[in-house]
Amino acid sequence: MKKLSAVFLIVLSLAFAGCLNNVDNIQDSNSSDVSVSDTGNSAADELTLIEHVENEYAEQFSIDRYEGGFSKITTMNGEEFLIVPEGKTPPEKLDESITVIEQPAENFYLAATAAMGHFAEIGAGNSIKFSSINADDWYIDYAREAMKSGEMVYAGKYREPDYELLLTGKCKLAIESTMIEHSPAVKEKLLELGIPVFIDYASYENHPLGRAEWIKVYGEITGKSAEAERIFDEQAAKLKLIENSEKTEKTVAFFYINSAGQAVVRKSGDYITKMIELAGGKYVFEDLSGGGLSTVVIEPEAFYNAAKDADIVIYNSTIGGEVDSLESIVAKCSLLSDFKAFKDGNVWCTKENLYQESIKFGEMINDFHSVLTGKTEEEPPVFLFRPKD
Repeated sequence: MKKLSAVFLIVLSLAFAGCLNNVDNIQDSNSSDVSVSDTGNSAADELTLIEHVENEYAEQFSIDRYEGGFSKITTMNGEEFLIVPEGKTPPEKLDESITVIEQPAENFYLAATAAMGHFAEIGAGNSIKFSSINADDWYIDYAREAMKSGEMVYAGKYREPDYELLLTGKCKLAIESTMIEHSPAVKEKLLELGIPVFIDYASYENHPLGRAEWIKVYGEITGKSAEAERIFDEQAAKLKLIENSEKTEKTVAFFYINSAGQAVVRKSGDYITKMIELAGGKYVFEDLSGGGLSTVVIEPEAFYNAAKDADIVIYNSTIGGEVDSLESIVAKCSLLSDFKAFKDGNVWCTKENLYQESIKFGEMINDFHSVLTGKTEEEPPVFLFRPKD
């Protein structure tokens, strides 16, 4: 498997982590140069390998299946997780470096919020008992309703989990985003308490559909692999239809205005800009870098020169705050009134669920394509809306 770089300089890089109440959990890192290594049949001598699952886009995990319903997930950092079917026991001579996850999948703590969509889509939302964000910060219907009913409860942010609650609630697995790597003491404490930790590296995938393909990981963990593969194939099929259509090459500016009146744009080559390109568009902010973060702040003049003639503006209201009209957007930055897209009425806004529905990247790309081709009446966007004039 393969091993996983204008007038003013970029002055500051912003991560989504400072923009929402639940941003500590948004997985929005850039792709990494590391990938899963093939560890072979290391699960145990007693297990017989029968299948290595071939990924279509994902490079940051691998799945191996064994006789008896056992399977092993290996993530990009080399950690291995043995999934043990209900009613069976792990092999006696299992290597101590391999973490055991026993089915049924239940009482999970989810701090990698982007994975919630995966669980909900495959009908395994009830595996999640503990949430790292409150009900009002969920934009996935299942999660919000589960918290309101008490089926899922708040158990603290990833960096400050309620250890006592997790213990008394018999938490079987903590699913963390890569943010946990900035709080190693939390991971150590969870392990010390006997709670296995699984890190979701979907944000390191180079291709948007690679992120979506992580649904296969959660399908494997919950015993719903067939359903996970079916749902992923549906998203991949949407992309293939678009790839075979004519590219418009229309230019797109994707940004929001922060509280200081500065334009915050996506770094070149991140998954949002890749979705725009896969949809047949051209992202106007080229050659932007910003360390390991996904957004950069640019000076007004540089922003104006790059975006004023863009054919389409997509305003990132998910991060920049709710807006419902062109007037409310222009109020954040008066320069926008001179933009071609604002004059032509080609302005769209993101809906709240854009960053939590991580399985639906095929649908998101389809939304961008619908906007680029002017077919929004025939194919109404799911993740975008047009603000009032």
